[in-house]
Amino acid sequence: MRLREKQRLRAQYMLREKQLARAYEDARKDSGLTGEALVENLETRLDALVLRAGLARTILQARQAVVHRHILVNGKIVDRPSFKVKEGQTIQVKPKSQATTPFQVAAAGAHRDVLPAVPGYLDVQLEKLSATLVRRPKRSEVPVQCEVQLVVEYYAR
Repeated sequence: MRLREKQRLRAQYMLREKQLARAYEDARKDSGLTGEALVENLETRLDALVLRAGLARTILQARQAVVHRHILVNGKIVDRPSFKVKEGQTIQVKPKSQATTPFQVAAAGAHRDVLPAVPGYLDVQLEKLSATLVRRPKRSEVPVQCEVQLVVEYYAR
């Protein structure tokens, strides 16, 4: 059961085993509940925020947009999907890339049929193709379907 839940979490964020293990170690060092800190840390990754903001339809499309240098954080190009976005930082699509079809589709709001509602920790302006991380996400707001306590138990053994 623990392994299945860990694999489910990995699949939702499309992480390799080593990346998830490193995220667990970082969460273990944080104060508070390890499981909640783990999900909060995973949710502040750039690729996850691009997905939650509605700039991409899937986590893989979000990762590709970041790697192909279409995404700016505070006006600077960031090409690492694992980049940790801090509170107050703005994510936006590069002006030159805004005219491309995938981002025009996103600006029209076409991804809303497959994505959950925009969480409260993001301030999204879809027509401008930008989003701001207002605060750290809470576990209850994150639309991840996983029993996080089992993932913590898996790594704690």
